[in-house]
Amino acid sequence: MPNQTVQIPSVDGDLSAYLAAPASPDESRPGVLVLHEAFGLNDDMRRIARRFAENGYVALAPDLYSLGPRLKPICIRRAMGELQSGSGRTFDDIEAAHTWLAARDNVDDTRIAVAGFCMGGGFAILHAARSDVAAAADFYGAVPKDSHALDGICPVLGAYGARDGVFGAQAERLRGHLEELGVEHEVNVYPDAGHSFMSQYGPVLSIVVKFSPMNAGYHEPSAEAAWTTMLDFFERHLGGTTEPAET
Repeated sequence: MPNQTVQIPSVDGDLSAYLAAPASPDESRPGVLVLHEAFGLNDDMRRIARRFAENGYVALAPDLYSLGPRLKPICIRRAMGELQSGSGRTFDDIEAAHTWLAARDNVDDTRIAVAGFCMGGGFAILHAARSDVAAAADFYGAVPKDSHALDGICPVLGAYGARDGVFGAQAERLRGHLEELGVEHEVNVYPDAGHSFMSQYGPVLSIVVKFSPMNAGYHEPSAEAAWTTMLDFFERHLGGTTEPAET
């Protein structure tokens, strides 16, 4: 089946994940790790994974809360603490998901990217600095204060909303770090978007986030522009969805 829930061996047990693949599963494809927002692996993150698959990528979205306690607020607090400290089980789980994706017969293990959203954006750039990925996309994620936390990172695409009163300023920090490190990058700030402008929440959650200082919520023009930019960025650094990138 091209889209399915899978179990991935990790340090503390089997990690649940959503796998979305193109219709022709036997061809060697680039892969994308999709790292979810603080809300977890929900239908919207699965939608994003499927959109990668529709564009020729094998996408794997691990549920970074699946090995934690049943109460989601506890999972969120633990993951946020690990993101801030730069270490912990969440990083191990992301690496396990990366290893599992790279080992698939229909994935070219030299052409794997990571794309993270909100909390996942922060994890994406730290994973990219520690692991062998070809490109990273950080959507409105937290950026470490110390630029050297990103030593060794691959080319990075960053995307933030100018109306995001909490994370919007992280765009300039990310740009500054990457310039200091001499890393190829493209950091875009979308003037009419707030936080989570790529995410299509349900009606209840949409109301909750709308009144936050992050001005969170789906903004279609910005989201579509960001999708185009990200797919072009991945195309440049991973090569086409059927042929390896030129070296």
